[in-house]
Amino acid sequence: MMKNTDVYILGIESSCDDTSAAVLRNGVLLSNVTASQDVHRDYGGVVPELASRAHQQNVVPVVDQAIRRAGITKEMLSAVAFTRGPGLMGSLLVGVNFAKGLARSLGIPLIDVNHLQGHVMAHFIKESDDDMSAPPMPFLCLLVSGGNSQIVKVSAYNNIEVLGQTIDDAAGEAIDKCSKVMGLGYPGGPIIDRLARQGNPKAYKFAEPHIPGYDYSFSGLKTSFLYSLRDWVKDDPDFVEHHKEDLAASLEFTIVDILMKKLKLAVRDTRIKHVALAGGVSANNGLRNAFKDHAARYGWKIYIPKFSYTTDNAAMIAITGYYKYLDGEFCDIDAPAFSKVTFE
Repeated sequence: MMKNTDVYILGIESSCDDTSAAVLRNGVLLSNVTASQDVHRDYGGVVPELASRAHQQNVVPVVDQAIRRAGITKEMLSAVAFTRGPGLMGSLLVGVNFAKGLARSLGIPLIDVNHLQGHVMAHFIKESDDDMSAPPMPFLCLLVSGGNSQIVKVSAYNNIEVLGQTIDDAAGEAIDKCSKVMGLGYPGGPIIDRLARQGNPKAYKFAEPHIPGYDYSFSGLKTSFLYSLRDWVKDDPDFVEHHKEDLAASLEFTIVDILMKKLKLAVRDTRIKHVALAGGVSANNGLRNAFKDHAARYGWKIYIPKFSYTTDNAAMIAITGYYKYLDGEFCDIDAPAFSKVTFE
């Protein structure tokens, strides 16, 4: 009987508040199922204990759905890939332990994936056998999310060099905190993005830090925004309600400007003009438009992921796992989760 040579990878992602599972066949996406947690909205941010409990409830049905939608059985899986970190430890442990148990029960390899590497590798998810949309190596990638802001040089899936990163707050974190100060709710990213489309980006000016090299800093901007808002509200208690569109547009403009200035510098210095965007904040329309503007102005070839691959999802974990599977990069059953690290 001829052996089936297809490689089926199950990816599991549980680093924060989304429980996600995906199945790939030979690098082509068959399913990508995500269960989000609305419970955190009432608290203005993710509550780790509530997140881990929700993952425990969601992981079995989400994995079951992903396998069913892929049209396969769990016995056909070649390996299980999982997010090992960084992220919330309680959330990670749910996915890590489930992946270990499933892999052991099926007698198949276990593959650990760095969450940040997964965001970068989202560009290599294929939606069909002839999908050729992935950027060529080497390329630069601006990785921006709630917890990370980095410029990385990608020479291979397992050769990712951090050129610059935030020395304090991440871009997404700054957006969420400013949204919270304005009383707009959580998560702040989609709210600020929607309001910014209706506002004047030049209405207000906020502090932009001057950090050498390619590193970022957003704490000064956050403080500038907070103090300015405090003074304006003192004169007009309804200031935010009357000017929220302009405030959102000006905040977004400043953050995008900080991000793009450093990226432009990295492109100039490395002379790499293939430039990709990744991470949750890459869903922001202002950032996407700035990317397109820079491509037209400076001759960049840009790669912007589909919205479904920007937020935390298991497809990006599965595709990273697929490349590691081909290289035989498996992990031990006792590999622990880790909460904080950049790239290994």
